[in-house]
Amino acid sequence: MPLDQAIALRRSVRGYLPAEVPEQTIRAVFQLAQAAPSNCNIQPWIAHVLSGESLRALGERMVAASEAGIPPDPDFSADRRFTGVYRERQVDAAVQLYGAMGIERHDRPRRDWAYRRNLNFFGAPHAVLVFMHGAFEEREAVDLGIYAQTLMLAMTARGIASCAQGALSLYPTIIREHLGLPPSNRLIFGISFGYEDGGVAANRARVGRAELDQSVVFHR
Repeated sequence: MPLDQAIALRRSVRGYLPAEVPEQTIRAVFQLAQAAPSNCNIQPWIAHVLSGESLRALGERMVAASEAGIPPDPDFSADRRFTGVYRERQVDAAVQLYGAMGIERHDRPRRDWAYRRNLNFFGAPHAVLVFMHGAFEEREAVDLGIYAQTLMLAMTARGIASCAQGALSLYPTIIREHLGLPPSNRLIFGISFGYEDGGVAANRARVGRAELDQSVVFHR
């Protein structure tokens, strides 16, 4: 698939078929993502790929924690209050998503259900959780974002759907316990991936992008 096409087609998919992606294909995609650039070529990403029973068990643990009222405790602050045009874009994305699912703004039980689908990886057969070492900060976190985009474009080019999820970073202690990782591995985000289920209502949601001149200033 041409790069332009992969960029245009990539979007957040929130419902997956149970069929797994072949292991050879997964390894090829992650091998390609290793070519992502990073500051001083330090390659700060630590990626843990989960499938099968390990993935399902972790999802169940995080959903149970949410249902029990255990507050999230992310390694990096998730308390963002957007204002101005950024708030407008956030609200529009929510309107498109919940509208596609037929969930009204006042319907708290169904909104909670939709939120917890995040914690269960949207039913995807695979996910990758992306960590970085505790000594790293914002500059290295940027490298992880570049890595994630490279990874998702490689997936798109092979017909693999994905969704980058900040929500997967909300219970890092549970995740580290599940994976046997030390606290020095700090969780940034996760990406669910697999083959899209076109019958899932959430996958009908579409969001736009700002006009070029709203984001880019050209100087001569």
